[in-house]
Amino acid sequence: MVMRLLSPQFLVLWAFIGSTLTVHFRGRVRLGFWRQLSDHSTLMAPYNVLMYTFSAVPNRPILDVGMVPELLVLRQNWQTIREEAQQLFAQGAIKAADRYNDWGFNSFFRTGWKRFYLKWYEEPLPSALANCPKTVALLEGIPIIKGAMFANLPPGGRLVQHRDPYAGSLRYHLALQVPTSPGECRILIDGEPYVWRDGEDLLFDETYLHYAENTTGDDRLILFCDVERPLRTRAMISVNRWVSRHIISESATQNVEGERVGWINRIFAYAYQVRLFGKRMKSWNRRVYYLVKYLLIGGIIAAFLATAFA
Repeated sequence: MVMRLLSPQFLVLWAFIGSTLTVHFRGRVRLGFWRQLSDHSTLMAPYNVLMYTFSAVPNRPILDVGMVPELLVLRQNWQTIREEAQQLFAQGAIKAADRYNDWGFNSFFRTGWKRFYLKWYEEPLPSALANCPKTVALLEGIPIIKGAMFANLPPGGRLVQHRDPYAGSLRYHLALQVPTSPGECRILIDGEPYVWRDGEDLLFDETYLHYAENTTGDDRLILFCDVERPLRTRAMISVNRWVSRHIISESATQNVEGERVGWINRIFAYAYQVRLFGKRMKSWNRRVYYLVKYLLIGGIIAAFLATAFA
């Protein structure tokens, strides 16, 4: 029995459970048990714990932007970036996805959030090159910026509390147009509040639970970037860049028709139909919905254990 518990299958299981617990108890704010069980941060936990272990920046929610000095050029040129963002915003180009082809941010669209991609883990999008060449040129001069977009949080908009799935990057915000009317426009990262101000920037670890809201009457507009996480060994840097280049890049999607959509989002377009069926089931009978959901999860776990004990 002891030898079986130390078999390769069980060692994988113990590593998975240990990394999931590490992610769950990391920070002060946590998901409930059942939500954590089905959250994407559980699926990504083994890889993310590897990133935390070899991180060259402190494992804390909000980081000093000076730890990544390459980002200074963005803050120095924030007004140039704002001008192009405001032109796009006036044209209505900063918007929700037209189809179910933006897996990473799909749930945000329901609460008002909108975006315009500049680049996403590969070359800049053609629509970005055509509409905001100055911003794209600045981004292309900073190779550690893997993804970037303009993001709008409108009056009354909010982002539900969540973790982003991938710890190989850090999140950078540069405030371009901040609300001035009464109310609050803020983000809470592991319970720590931050208020955007024009021309100021923020660097944080997006795999801590965070939540954003805009209770003012004005739009909030930022430059939103994924920055490669600094790591302590060349081997881990190579691993992370491989994952970034070959996997995360496949979550690419389009601003306009004809731009490339990665295979992750192509699969999501079909998988989301199952999600829509689940939503209809949930509205019909919540008990049946949760029974089916956790029977499926239990079935996957039972299949793994059956294989391990075979």
